[in-house]
Amino acid sequence: MAGCLCCADGELSLEDHQPETMQAHELFRYFRIPELVDFRQYVRTLPTNTLMGFGAFAALTTFWYATRPKALKPPCDLSMQSVEVPGSGGARRSTLLDGDEPLVYFYDDVTTLYEGFQRGIQVSNDGPCLGSRKPDQPYEWLSYKQVADLSECIGSALIQKGFRAAPDQFIGIFAQNRPEWVIIEQGCFTYSMVIVPLYDTLGSEAITYIINKAELSVIFVDKPQKAELILEGVENKLTPCLKVVIVMDSYDTDLVERGKKCGVEITSMKAMENLGRANRKKPKPPAPEDLAVICFTSGTTGNPKGALITHRNVVSDCSAFVKMTETAINPCPDDILISFLPLAHMFERVVECVMLCHGAKIGFFQGDIRLLMDDLKVLQPTIFPVVPRLLNRMFDRIFGQANTSLKRWLLDFASKRKEAELRSGIIRNNSLWDKLIFHKIQASLGGKVRLMVTGAAPVSATVLTFLRAALGCQFYEGYGQTECTAGCCLSMPGDWTAGHVGAPMPCNFIKLVDVEEMNYLASEGEGEVCVKGPNVFQGYLKDPAKTAEALDKDGWLHTGDIGKWLPNGTLKIIDRKKHIFKLAQGEYIAPEKIENIYLRSEPVAQVFVHGESLQAFLIAIVVPDVETLRPWAGKKGFEGSTEELCRNKDVKKAILEDMVRLGKEAGLKTFEQIKGIALHTELFSVENGLLTPTMKAKRPELRNYFRSQIDELYSTIKV
Repeated sequence: MAGCLCCADGELSLEDHQPETMQAHELFRYFRIPELVDFRQYVRTLPTNTLMGFGAFAALTTFWYATRPKALKPPCDLSMQSVEVPGSGGARRSTLLDGDEPLVYFYDDVTTLYEGFQRGIQVSNDGPCLGSRKPDQPYEWLSYKQVADLSECIGSALIQKGFRAAPDQFIGIFAQNRPEWVIIEQGCFTYSMVIVPLYDTLGSEAITYIINKAELSVIFVDKPQKAELILEGVENKLTPCLKVVIVMDSYDTDLVERGKKCGVEITSMKAMENLGRANRKKPKPPAPEDLAVICFTSGTTGNPKGALITHRNVVSDCSAFVKMTETAINPCPDDILISFLPLAHMFERVVECVMLCHGAKIGFFQGDIRLLMDDLKVLQPTIFPVVPRLLNRMFDRIFGQANTSLKRWLLDFASKRKEAELRSGIIRNNSLWDKLIFHKIQASLGGKVRLMVTGAAPVSATVLTFLRAALGCQFYEGYGQTECTAGCCLSMPGDWTAGHVGAPMPCNFIKLVDVEEMNYLASEGEGEVCVKGPNVFQGYLKDPAKTAEALDKDGWLHTGDIGKWLPNGTLKIIDRKKHIFKLAQGEYIAPEKIENIYLRSEPVAQVFVHGESLQAFLIAIVVPDVETLRPWAGKKGFEGSTEELCRNKDVKKAILEDMVRLGKEAGLKTFEQIKGIALHTELFSVENGLLTPTMKAKRPELRNYFRSQIDELYSTIKV
């Protein structure tokens, strides 16, 4: 909501001109909607007393119901979005499939990512492909043929420097999203090479590990600072395999000299382009089964794992997305994608591959997330992939700006009207409520978004439903992981309900497997989510033990997530098999590691660390040690019985501070530290059902037992 809305007679604040005291014709002048001539004629037919106060809003609502459009026709019966595959042990498939075989290729001529880009050249008619901008400047575009030409030059230069045109040749990319990222990638694919993305959040130790694990001898970087970081590893004799670093931005001669001293060639993207142009090689495209990407996952403990992703894996996942949305989206050369989610992750990779295959445009953000809103306004994207953290910020900002009771009432009233349309399957951005309330929200994203998709972590049903209504575009939620090439479930066009992750995608089957120790049984429609299909990865690079943990002998990927089938054939994620979970911003948490650190606190006997995927921080339930609590508290000036001390807010604060101190000393990251505790006087035990016979915490039972305390902590703690 803006703080001021325009009337035909000039500027009026909400406080100066109250809608509840206005007649309908004044309301239209107030909200600047003179084009609604039909509604004016409709209003004139109503009795005068209906045109006063809230009656005017009732009249608006009546008109809205009378003129609302038809719902988008779903591609299947939404009451049954998946069906069981006979003889599969309970596996389910998408109802969009004609038979019991998963979809591999949507287009017969697109079986690799190279072929997908070649299709994009044709269907775009050599239209704009990759765009970037400098501050306060418009986007500048490279055409599809320009990108293809530059890609061949980069690939040819790599071959000229002695690298092999083969699927066992790994090429590192350590850069933010920018046109060069796609050019390098397509250059590698043109000659059957494999890309290995690196990203900042892995940390220097993990980057060193990846360079050695993948035996990377060449890495493309965007900035000279990243080249310096990589050179440190060579200088310290940690990454002896590295021989060439190619820098996209300009750099000084000191960097070149530093590279020479440790045996690493430093060169520029422009030099590589010129070298390749002078020594052009004939393309050697990959086969579908060839590796395309080695995507290293950060994991929770230990070193990152390199997921082996083939061209067939990526193309099948892209094909399934196109199949599910073909009647609703139909990507085309007029579409524009805003690229800001990391290209090092498979979610963004799959979205961009869909765009390139359909000749669409990809506009890159400036590299600073703080400038994203400005990029959106200039680019005016039609396709906008997001993650829940961004959605939560949008939601909080919208409601934060509705800072008076009237504004909040208007926002709530309008969202409820549009949510009623959602329940009828209607998605649009041209309703009365869009004109009155949501226009500025939509304009802040460029005003032309027609598709949004969220993944990577769960999103609150409240946030998703509100933004579907407010943004007025098709808004899909997906579920998956790197090991199944980003997606294995996606919400169905026309099903705008929240609280589930959609149906199995047409490229894979999904089954639930018993997790008896957590009381999840497949016979009751609950269990570990397992995925099988052409989108499932080939294993982890040089790690057969971890591969065997993830892939069973029949080719099923065991995700570690606990799912539940809903009556309409969609999947709901309800738990995690291993006691590892994600916070709202995507960080993985291993609670037992954190608990073991906090147990060192003198007054603590037991601790249960809890986090939720819709929350950004951890809390804990703490059982004090009855033998040490009183002496410990006495030293700090607190007196009383154990029960009295547990009720003392200052005692609770002191215990929390001691636990956080120990966490800091043990090297816990900020997001691994708890932000609040509740004290409980009774020990967890086998008798009260909170411990197993082997004295391990029964986490689902603990979560349910302390639900009220958990809810209270999350509702009262502000971070």
